[in-house]
Amino acid sequence: MSMRHSLFAAAFAALVFNISPAMGAEDAPALQKQLRRIFETQELEPAKFGPARWLDGGDSYTTVEPSETVDGADDIVRYDTRSGEREILVSASRLISPGAPDGQAPLKIDDYQWSSDRRRLLVFTNTVRVWRRNTRGDYWVLELDSGRLRKLGGVFPTSSLMFAKLSPDSTRVAYVVASNLYVENVSTGDVTPLTSDGSATTIHGTSDWVYEEELGVRDGFRWSPDGKRIAYWSFDSVGVGEFTLINNTDSLYPELTRIPYPKVGTTNSAVRIGVVSAAGGETTWMRLPGDPRNSYVARMEWADDDHVVLQHLNRLQNVNDVFLGNATSGEVERIHQDRNQAWVEVVDHIDWIRGSDELVWLSEKDGWRHTYALARDRLRARSNTVERGERLLTRFEGDVIRSLGLGPNGTWFYFLASPESATERFLYRARTTGSEPPERLTPQTLAGTHDYDLSPDGKWAFHTSSRFDEPPRVELVRLPEHATVRILEDNAELRAKLADELTPPVEMFRLKIESDLAFDSWVLKPEDFDPQKKYPLLVYVYGEPAGQTVLDRWFGSRTLFHRALANQGFIVASFDNRGTPAPRGADWRKVVYGTVGDLSSQDQAAAVRALVKERPYIDGERVAIWGWSGGGSNTLNAMFRFPEVFHVGVSVAPVPDQTLYDTIYQERYMGLPEDNEEGYRIGSPIHFAEGLEGKLLLIHGTGDDNVHYQGTERLVNRLVELGKPFDLMVYPNRTHAIREGKGTRLHIHNLIARYLLETGWVDGEE
Repeated sequence: MSMRHSLFAAAFAALVFNISPAMGAEDAPALQKQLRRIFETQELEPAKFGPARWLDGGDSYTTVEPSETVDGADDIVRYDTRSGEREILVSASRLISPGAPDGQAPLKIDDYQWSSDRRRLLVFTNTVRVWRRNTRGDYWVLELDSGRLRKLGGVFPTSSLMFAKLSPDSTRVAYVVASNLYVENVSTGDVTPLTSDGSATTIHGTSDWVYEEELGVRDGFRWSPDGKRIAYWSFDSVGVGEFTLINNTDSLYPELTRIPYPKVGTTNSAVRIGVVSAAGGETTWMRLPGDPRNSYVARMEWADDDHVVLQHLNRLQNVNDVFLGNATSGEVERIHQDRNQAWVEVVDHIDWIRGSDELVWLSEKDGWRHTYALARDRLRARSNTVERGERLLTRFEGDVIRSLGLGPNGTWFYFLASPESATERFLYRARTTGSEPPERLTPQTLAGTHDYDLSPDGKWAFHTSSRFDEPPRVELVRLPEHATVRILEDNAELRAKLADELTPPVEMFRLKIESDLAFDSWVLKPEDFDPQKKYPLLVYVYGEPAGQTVLDRWFGSRTLFHRALANQGFIVASFDNRGTPAPRGADWRKVVYGTVGDLSSQDQAAAVRALVKERPYIDGERVAIWGWSGGGSNTLNAMFRFPEVFHVGVSVAPVPDQTLYDTIYQERYMGLPEDNEEGYRIGSPIHFAEGLEGKLLLIHGTGDDNVHYQGTERLVNRLVELGKPFDLMVYPNRTHAIREGKGTRLHIHNLIARYLLETGWVDGEE
C-alpha cells in the first residue's frame, strides 16, 4: 500500500471510530467536549431581549419576560421608557385557553401585536416552519378589559393561519390560510373570505418559493391606512418547473415532495397585485406593464388611502420602476425609475416626507448607495442624472447600509453606515434638507456592529451591539446624544463563560494585495500560539454578493467553531473578496457581474499568497478552505482553479453548476443563460473539476429545497469520470441548513473538524 493510501486508510478509520492520529489522544476529547457545548447544548447561546414593542410613540414599551407566577411561561411587561417603572401588563395566567383543564400551560408567545388603542392583544403561538421561518401557527386575541381570550380561525386546522394583522381600527383581523385571504370580525368571529380559488399553484397573500427566498416576500398583504381595503400579491405558478425531493427513509417506499422552483432561464410565476374591499367583493388588479412572468413586483405598500406604491423589476433586475397604482381603477403611473448596468437594489421600505409630498429613495447611481428625496409631483421616468425635483440627502463618500426611516417630523433620515471601515456598522442621521453632511450618533469611542430599533418619536432606541469576540449587548439609549438609560440584556453570564476561550483576540485588518487593492480580513490564532512554529492555514469563505464573512460582530457558533479549530493548531482566516456586499462603493460590489465565481476564487488565492508572504509562521504547503452554500461553491472554485494554493477543501451544499439555481438570484448577478453562456461556464466550478489535486470532502442534504443535491450528484459524476479521488457525506432529508434531526448539527461540525485536522496535518507525501 502506498503512503498516500496508508494515510487515507488512517484518516478513514479516524472518521469512523472517532480517532484522530493527528490531534493526539489527549486533544480529541477536549475538541469533542467543546463542539458538544457549541452545537448540542444551549450553554453558549446568547440570551435575547424581546420581542419588544414601542407604545405611546416611545413613552413606554413592552417586552416578554419569564413569568413570576407560572413556571416555564412568560408575562408581557410594560416599562416606562424614561423612569424604568415596571408593571405586568399581561400575566401568563391570562393566556390560558378558556375551558382548559387544570394545569394546562399558558400560550407560548412567539410574537404579539397591540391594537392601536391597546385594548386588544394579538398573540402568535404554536408555530410551524414554512421553508426557512416559522410563519404558520395559531393566533389568539385577548380583550384586556374583559379578559376574554379567543382563538381566531376556529374553523381552520391547528397551526394553519399566516401573517394575521389587526386592522387600523382593531375591529378585524386579516390572515392567510391555504393560499386564500380572510378577514375575521374580532368581536363576533364572523369570517369573510376575500379570495376563494387559492391552491398549490394559485397563491394569494403570501408568496411562491423563489419570492420568499430571494426577495424576502413572505407576508404578502397590506391593510390600507383607513382599513377599508387590502392590497395583496397573487401568484400563478402553473407552468413553473417542479423539483422533486425524494425521502427514502421515512416509509417503505419513497415519499415525493414536488416544489415549483424556476431554474435560471425557465418560467417564473405570473405575479399580480390586487386590491379588494375588506368586506369582500371583486378584486381590482393593478395594470402593470409587460409580461408578469418576466418581471417582479419586489415591494408593495400603501402610499395613502387610495394608492399603492409598487417596485416593478424587469427580468434582468437592472431596471426598477416605481409605480403609483390607483386602488379603485387599477391604473398605474410610473413616478420614478432606477437603472444600473449590472443590477439594481430593491428599496426595502419607501418613506414619504412632509405628508407624502416627497419620496425617500436609495440608489447607487453616483457610485455610492445614497439616499435621495424625490418630489412626488415632479417624479417621472428619467435617466441616472440628477434632475430637478431630486435632492441628495446623504452627502458623504460612503454607502447607506440600511435605512432606519424618518424621524417623526420628517426633518431627519436615520440609517446605518460605516464609511471608514467596511467591517462595522454605526448609526447616522442626515437632515432631509440635504444641506449638510450626515452626523454619526454612535459614539466615536464605540467599535463593532451596532443596530437600532428607533421609537416612533425618535427620542429613544433599543441599541444592540456586538464585536467578533464580544456577545451581543442590548441597552436603551436616548437620542440624539446616544446616552445609555439602562441595560436591557448584557449577556454577562455568557461573557464570563467565554472569558478564557476568546483568546488571543481576533486580528482584524486590511490585507494589501496590490498597491490599490486590499481585502478586509480576520485571523484567529491558537491560544498557545508560537510565532517560531509553522501552522497550517484554514480559510473560511463565502465570497458571493449575498453576504460578508469579515464583520466585527458576534457570529456565535461559527466563531466558536473556528476558535475550536484554531486551538487544535490551525491559523484560521477569512477574506472578503471583490463582489461581496461590503460598503465600499458600487464598483466593488458589481465588478463580478456576469462571471460570479471567477474573480472571487482569484481574489481568495491572491489573499492566501499575500498572507503567507507576510506571515512566516503560516505553512503555505498546508492550506485548507471551507464554506457553505455560496462558500461551498467558492471552495470548489478555489480547489479546482488554484490547486497549487489550496490543498484541502470542505464544500457544504454548493452550487457546482449555476444553471441549476433559481431565476431571481442567479439571473440578477449573471444575466440570462442564453445571453451569457460563457459567463455561466466560467462561474460554475463543475467545468474546472479536472484541476482537482488536493483532498476534497463534499457534504449535502438530500432534502435541500434551496441548493439542490442534484448539483452535487452531477459533480460526483464528473469527478468519477475524471478519475479524481474525493470524499462524500450525504445527510438524508436535511435542508440547506443541515440541522434537522437529533444530533445533526454536532455531527456535521464534528465531521468537518476531523476532516480538516486529519488532512490538514498531512504534508502531502505520496
